Amino acid sequence: MKLIVPSQLNMSIAKQTELLGVSRSSFYYEPRVNEADVVAMKKIDGIFTKCPFYGSRRIRNDLKRVYGIALGRDHVRRLMNIMGLEAVYPKIKKTSVKNPNHKIYPYLLRHIGATRPNHIWGSDITYIRLAHGFCYLYAIIDWWSRYVVGWSLSPTLESGFCVETMKSAIERHGVPEISNTDQGCQFTDKDFIEVLAGNGVKISMDGRGRCMDNIFTERLWRTVKYEEVYLKSYENIDDARQNLANYFKFYNSERSHQSLDYETPETVYGNEKRLAPEEKSRNTLTILINPLLSTTAV
Repeated sequence: MKLIVPSQLNMSIAKQTELLGVSRSSFYYEPRVNEADVVAMKKIDGIFTKCPFYGSRRIRNDLKRVYGIALGRDHVRRLMNIMGLEAVYPKIKKTSVKNPNHKIYPYLLRHIGATRPNHIWGSDITYIRLAHGFCYLYAIIDWWSRYVVGWSLSPTLESGFCVETMKSAIERHGVPEISNTDQGCQFTDKDFIEVLAGNGVKISMDGRGRCMDNIFTERLWRTVKYEEVYLKSYENIDDARQNLANYFKFYNSERSHQSLDYETPETVYGNEKRLAPEEKSRNTLTILINPLLSTTAV
């Protein structure tokens, strides 16, 4: 973490991590995974990004069939747990790990589509591979414009980096009406909930096992990985942070989207009257009926 300076005479590491909203342990954290597992995890990442409905059994089979990597199913499952991956099955109760002591909020977006900037923000966490390890990317996307209003990287899956990123996004871009996430423990954490509730944001959480409920974020992960992450080999988390900063700047302000009539997210984010009401209804209906058959990435 370049933001933390171990040799800082006037401020301890504990104080620096407190101000940055991260745990002290994350400063010292190094992934404890051997090189063979790192190679396997990179392949798992590619398989899962392409087929997020694959469970450990299918991923194990593809590892052996496509890449010649023979691992037991328990081994594959353990690596997927480290990566924060679980297969998504619509209408089947199987999804992100949640904390049984945390409150779960209902899904508010059934048959509802975004109709203006800051109407709905969706956010999620994904695994990012490094040359000799891994880290986690958290991003927040405005559903109306596909504009990424905030993102950050962390070496661990603790909730602190999500909390600080959401705070920063609200400070820079204003308060969304609705925030949608999955039921993962990072998003049911009291500090994360307090940021939303304290700003009057309505809290929506995906139905368990429903990958369609946060479809725009799922599409964002595919886009980021195929256009950026898989084309490079990040040496460490700082290298990943620098490259992803450049990519998200390009994504927001330069990359045109077919689903946005070939405009950029930044342009659409600042244009509340972009679509006529009938076009909004038609686009919303298309997304609700058949999101997976769309070949358009976010």
